[in-house]
Amino acid sequence: MSAEFFIRIIGMFVFFLFGGYWGFWFGTQNGFNPITYALGYSMVGALFGLVLTPWFTIRPIRWLRSLLSQVSAETLFSGLLGLVMGLVVAALLTFPLSMLPSPFRDILPFMAVLLFSYFGVALFVMRQTDMLGVIGAFSGRGSGEAATSPSWSQPTRTILLDTSVIIDGRVADIAKTGFLPGTLLIPRFVLNELQYIADSADSLRRQRGRRGMEVLSELQKTSAVTVRISDIDVDGVREVDDKLVILARQLKCPILTNDYNLNRVAELQGVVILNINELANAVKSVVLPGETFNIQIIQEGKETNQGVGYMEDGTMVVIENGNKFLGVHKNVTVTKVLQTAAGRMIFARPED
Repeated sequence: MSAEFFIRIIGMFVFFLFGGYWGFWFGTQNGFNPITYALGYSMVGALFGLVLTPWFTIRPIRWLRSLLSQVSAETLFSGLLGLVMGLVVAALLTFPLSMLPSPFRDILPFMAVLLFSYFGVALFVMRQTDMLGVIGAFSGRGSGEAATSPSWSQPTRTILLDTSVIIDGRVADIAKTGFLPGTLLIPRFVLNELQYIADSADSLRRQRGRRGMEVLSELQKTSAVTVRISDIDVDGVREVDDKLVILARQLKCPILTNDYNLNRVAELQGVVILNINELANAVKSVVLPGETFNIQIIQEGKETNQGVGYMEDGTMVVIENGNKFLGVHKNVTVTKVLQTAAGRMIFARPED
């Protein structure tokens, strides 16, 4: 049986007693039969308690839990700290305000509590990143740690991880280099999707899901970055990508992904995207027309007499008249560099 059922039974019993007592009192005061009124009001009270008790007991608690589950721990901590500071300031002003003539001394202390509590919470939540950064800096210094310790060097920025980027695996290598400062946040619904893929009947999907689990385990063992799995969720939304976008807007944090569709949707909604494919394209070797380098021609190209080779970073090189040198390392001269959405493509011709 659910908790709501027990709440209804308790509410029905309480309002049954309250209705009987009030009906007996009303009948006695007005000269009517108190037993009849007590029974009638008891029935009405029991019905009222059975139907409406959850709406002012368990339902508001569930709504509050759902609301708090969508708020990050940093925001909750900052709001609580702001509330405490606001109450302290209001308490300091209580004594001078109580010296004012009536009715100001009766009203202003209460208004000061409400006003400074609101401003304290609003200010600390609005500047939570700066506040937590200062707290982290002082805690790192106070413990005698060097400036390179995690509490000092890593800012409080949170980065949401998509399922695709976990399966991709390159995020673990990037995290080891220290280029991802802050906290990598993995919501529970992303972990559930990863587990669903790992349990798939399709062998290829199952292999990709298990690969993602291994990458996640490797990330948690990496000391260069903090990984946190959170139960935070978005109500009323079923798609994982939509949940990530809404959550990123609520937490004001970027999404780390290599999903092209998620990238476009998130950018249209003003969410910052960290795309690993774009990072890989940005760090590829830069070659200019006229430069010469050595490459192995491994296959024929789509056009007549073309050969194709690949640089160490995976960049495709199309060599004119290169089909004559299949399997041979050949010095080639760059003629054109073409940047596409899929990456960089280099056109070259073999040296004579």
